[in-house]
Amino acid sequence: MADQRVALVTGAARGIGAETAVLLADRGLRVVALDSCAGDDRTRSGVDYPLATRADLRMTRERLGDRGVAIEADVRDAAALRTAVSEAQDRWGRLDVTVAAAAVVAGGRPLWREAGLDTLLQVDVVGVWNTAAASVPAMLEGPDPSGCRFVAVASAAGSRGLFHLAAYTTAKHAVVGLVRGLAADLVGTGVTAVAVSPGATGTAMLDATAALYGVRPADLADSQLLREPLDPREVAATIAFACSPEGRVLNGSVVAADGGFAG
Repeated sequence: MADQRVALVTGAARGIGAETAVLLADRGLRVVALDSCAGDDRTRSGVDYPLATRADLRMTRERLGDRGVAIEADVRDAAALRTAVSEAQDRWGRLDVTVAAAAVVAGGRPLWREAGLDTLLQVDVVGVWNTAAASVPAMLEGPDPSGCRFVAVASAAGSRGLFHLAAYTTAKHAVVGLVRGLAADLVGTGVTAVAVSPGATGTAMLDATAALYGVRPADLADSQLLREPLDPREVAATIAFACSPEGRVLNGSVVAADGGFAG
């Protein structure tokens, strides 16, 4: 229906992105679920752990049912993001919500020995930039800009430094700056921009981070007052509120969804 809100979610094949895509659909939105599906192809991914696969994206698509579509695309490809936005507009006539959840992690060494900065900047920062650049014009041109929301998934690393994760910390600080700059550019339009910063969350990325440190994934939650990893669905619920009409109150904010991360 033309009056149904429509969302684009990147990194939607698994983890926080997948749970966000499904939750938004459960709340009545139509969803374009996008993921690179690089899997074990380290040449494509640029990182040393497996990313989501086509099978993962198919699973998200199955969970969405007739409420959404899935697109295999890399957020580093600006043209592919524009195509995904066009898919939403062609299919449902509008785009109201964008969630930039696609990201990777690398590290495990001090800054002066770190080799992963380029990949992290391209995926975690330029990928968010490309997503915003493709989706915001569609929101501004849509039937109800005042109900449009751009949400980027940042990290607890976006507001503090994490040991042996200098490149990741740099990238996530940049995501926070990107969102704040975007919110300033959107003044008076009704469209809002928000960053949501999760702490240790039970995802494949947490497993990869734990492997960098040589610890159990659960150990990474020791710095959180909850003392256990967050469920991706909990973070998705925070993102979903930021995407809601009422989420306008968060414009320009960095929302800590970190279980009381103490550093």
